[in-house]
Amino acid sequence: MAILETIVIAFWAMLPAYVPNNAAVLAGGGRPIDGGRTWGDRRVLGDGKTWRGTAMGTLAGVALAAVLTVIEPTASDALGFAVPSFEPLAALGLAGGAMLGDILASFLKRRSGRQRGAMFPGLDQLDFVVVSLPLTALLATEWFQTWFTLEVILVVVVLTPILHVTTNVIAYKLGLKNEPW
Repeated sequence: MAILETIVIAFWAMLPAYVPNNAAVLAGGGRPIDGGRTWGDRRVLGDGKTWRGTAMGTLAGVALAAVLTVIEPTASDALGFAVPSFEPLAALGLAGGAMLGDILASFLKRRSGRQRGAMFPGLDQLDFVVVSLPLTALLATEWFQTWFTLEVILVVVVLTPILHVTTNVIAYKLGLKNEPW
């Protein structure tokens, strides 16, 4: 598989996981998942992790996967190689896993004493990948094995932090985020 083909497949396959956290920020607010509970002297998750944001982020990722599935034949023809269409469980694993990864990162940030929005290098860039890929592999094993080859996974691990930092800096400059990370 050519490197450009691998990069395109990795990006396309991960789009349903890349979008949910951004959609959650735009649609968030409401009741916190942790209900304001603390563990010791710290919040379990914090006000930034809400039921509405989690639901809307997951729905946005699943909806994007549905759109990508509809346009996949045209995209594959135009590109000259196949890109994934998404089985429903693959879409749910990618989108829901991205949101669960973000929730887990928030939990780890609170346990380490970091405040909401505080930087946590590495975790901030890959939290959703670390959960969405195994969850997708569990829910849609055959689909996952078809599309997430070792090469694609390596591209995802390298490409994701670059995309994450770039999009966050852009969102910060546009006033959509309070911090550039």
